[in-house]
Amino acid sequence: MPAKQGMTPDKRERWFKIELSTPPELVDALANYVTEIGAQGAYQEVLEPFAPNDRPAALDKLNAFLPVDTRLENRLARLETYLASLGKLFPEYDPVTLTTETIDDPDWGEQWKKYFKPLRVSKNIVIKPTWERFTPQGHDIVIDIDPGMAFGTGQHPSTRMCLEAMEDILLKNRSVRKARVLDVGTGTGILGIASAKLGAEAVVCVDIDRNAADIARENVRINGVEDRVKIVNRDVTTLHDPFSLIIANLTARLLVSLRSHLVSLLTPGGYLVLSGIIDQNRPEMEAHFFAPPFVSRRTITEKEWVCYVLQNKEQTP
Repeated sequence: MPAKQGMTPDKRERWFKIELSTPPELVDALANYVTEIGAQGAYQEVLEPFAPNDRPAALDKLNAFLPVDTRLENRLARLETYLASLGKLFPEYDPVTLTTETIDDPDWGEQWKKYFKPLRVSKNIVIKPTWERFTPQGHDIVIDIDPGMAFGTGQHPSTRMCLEAMEDILLKNRSVRKARVLDVGTGTGILGIASAKLGAEAVVCVDIDRNAADIARENVRINGVEDRVKIVNRDVTTLHDPFSLIIANLTARLLVSLRSHLVSLLTPGGYLVLSGIIDQNRPEMEAHFFAPPFVSRRTITEKEWVCYVLQNKEQTP
């Protein structure tokens, strides 16, 4: 990993590497889950082991890094429980196998940079790493990101779909643009920064991870939107002020658990963008969110991922 400010250059970090050999149908679900429990980056490889009948049976390998800290044991226990539940839910697939390794300074934060290039994620929005050059054209909105060890480079479908939904709402609805925007689980701050660059006058980005909050603050500074974007390192349930647009790119389980609080934060006529949802969770999500006070305005899909755009049907008096 790159040396952090205030650390001596030769200080080495310890990471717990997990390797998951999995049927390709389960890769996205696993990638989402290991990120949820605290994996600091994940990447995928394709394997082709031979089955007993000598025909290749495609498997994928998902690699991820967990920090070696006091929460490691709990994270691993949660992962093992999740793998067991996948086996029960999808008996038709080969079981996911897990191998682990403790390593010193894998330099993951530097090695993966060669895969992070400027990326057009919507009609107007381009996300680029701070170390790459890009010349904007026309109405391009460029967001500079240094992800550090936080989740969010704009390359994941769940983030791209959020940006597409936000762009549509903020560029077409001036009343929303002038009101407050909330980004729940901000990670690197991409969605909050995009909100400001799309014209939002006040944005609050909340994340319970202190490291993510610090990285998001730096990205806000890099993009010159400190006057409109505030980063808050706390649980979203501690917030009580109203917002006219809420973006929550989490997991189905977290979104369902937060439903009542999100309802309490959303102004009448306001929009709620939900992402981080895999296709198999659509029935549960729609049962909870396709109900009063929400009305569905749009559903965006990409591969196995789903994003919902909902509106509070209670209109402003």
